[in-house]
Formats: sequence, C-alpha cells, structure tokens
Amino acid sequence: MNHAKIMIIGSGPAGYTAAIYAGRAGLSPIIMEGMQPGGQLTITTEVDNYPGFSEGIDANELMDSMRAQAERFGAKIEPKAVAKVELGERPFHIGTDEEEEWTADTLVIATGASAKYLGLPDEQKYMGMGVSACATCDGFFYRRKVVAVVGGGDTACEEASYLASLASKVYMIVRKPYLRASQIMQERVMQTPNIEILFENTPTGLYGENGLEGVHLTYRAGQEDQREYDLDIDGFFLAIGHHPNSTLFTKWLETDEAGYIKTVGDTPCTAVEGVYAAGDVADPRYRQAIIAAGSGAKAAMEAEKYLKAHC
Repeated sequence: MNHAKIMIIGSGPAGYTAAIYAGRAGLSPIIMEGMQPGGQLTITTEVDNYPGFSEGIDANELMDSMRAQAERFGAKIEPKAVAKVELGERPFHIGTDEEEEWTADTLVIATGASAKYLGLPDEQKYMGMGVSACATCDGFFYRRKVVAVVGGGDTACEEASYLASLASKVYMIVRKPYLRASQIMQERVMQTPNIEILFENTPTGLYGENGLEGVHLTYRAGQEDQREYDLDIDGFFLAIGHHPNSTLFTKWLETDEAGYIKTVGDTPCTAVEGVYAAGDVADPRYRQAIIAAGSGAKAAMEAEKYLKAHC
C-alpha cells in the first residue's frame, strides 16, 4: 500500500500552494489531481487580479506555473481522482478511482466548489467566451459592455452591483416575479441606474457566431401571455450558487447547511486532527484564487506542525 506523509486532494490554487509549502518543508507531498487539473480557475480565460502579473495571465498558464513550482519542491502529482476516504483510523485511508489504496498521516482537502449551471446546452460552448460564474474574476473584460446576471438572491445582486460599476448595462434575469435577496441588496440594485431587472424571465439558450452574442428568453413560461424573445448581450454571468465538493467527507467532517466544510476559527483545521480544508470547499464567501492559495499555505503549515508533534 502506498503511503504519504501529507496527501493533498485537489489541484487548484489551494492544492498547489499547499504542495509548494509542504515540499519546501521536506514532506514529499502527494497531490491527487482529480477530474479537473488546475481546478475551477481553468474555466476562466484571463486572470487579471492575481498579484504579480501586471498585464494579467492566462488562467491555464498560471496553474501550469503553480504545478511546476510544486513539482520543483518535490511534490508528486497523481493524475487520479479520490473515490473514497476513511478518516476514522490512523493513518487515514484513501482509495482512488483506479482502485489504488493509499494511507496518509495528514490530509489537505482542496477539492473546491463547482458553480451551479442552468443546464442549457450552450453553457459549456460559450464558457470563457461570454459565459462566466464569477463576476469578480471576469467582470473587468466587460467594461462598457452589456451583460446579464442570472439569479435573484444576494449573490446575484452582489454580482450585478459589481458589474454595474464596469459595464454600460446590466440585466438581471429573474425567474420569479420578485427578488429573494435581502432588503438592503434589493434596494441597492433597484437604485442603480444601469441595472434593469427582468422578472419572470427564463433563459432557454444562448447564441453567437464568434463568442456569445445573446440569450434566448421566455417571459412568463407556461402562462397565457408567454412569449419568447432574444436579448443581445456580451456577457452572461451565472449567480445561482455553488456546490462545495465535499460529499466524500461529510461522514467524517462537520459542514454547514450548504455543504461547506467547517474549520476551527480562522485556521484550516477541521474537527478531525490532521485533516485540513483549504480553498473554496471551506469558503462560501470569497471564492478567490488568491485567498484559496493563502489557505493552502496555512493548511500545509498546520500539517507540518502536526507531523512534527505526532509522527
């Protein structure tokens, strides 16, 4: 059976940064890369808000650079996904999708959170070409353009407010005849001149020859006055929530009502000693690469401290 002093599950900014720190500490980290090498960041095109890159950097290039840096410090990257974990005994037991069995003295969970999508057939086609699930990440590229935000909760209102400071026009596409957001957020979007709320509208498809050019909408679907129409937009932002990729661990670790792993105070420590959660899987609030990277560093430092004391 294979063994690791520290195993890192996930290969986004949190996972790679944890590996860099663990590698520099001489811990020979093992990274289980998962189904999406580089994590959610790789579905973005240009990253413009990561420090150190004055002209921005391609998302995949940034993640490739992090990966190379982790390998330089001795991290071994396994192109496998974790299918099962056993955290009730030590060392921890981990099984991969290729039926390999591993044990680990410490574990960093950096599996991220996946954006919820509408399920439209064109969403993936235009991903990175007009479709985004992160206004903070991609809003800069839509300065003085027309965009739409899908959703009616606090997140959608926050995204719309942020985009309104950049775009010339922001449409909020809301399926219900009202917003679900808190009163203060509702007031904010309603008082913003370049935000227009399209109540009782349902997106049914996207269109465009060389990138996104618009969205097909149905107004009052299923009602007598139902009608279909097209709305020309440059950007389509999904703000209907995220799924933390924590299902494998909920038997052993405490999560909040949405499934985000709970950590102790401002540390990455979980309820199980020697197990740490870093990045978006434990962060329902910020979901930013730079913050995920910082939490990965903290997780590796805590793991190093644990190993010195117990192994």
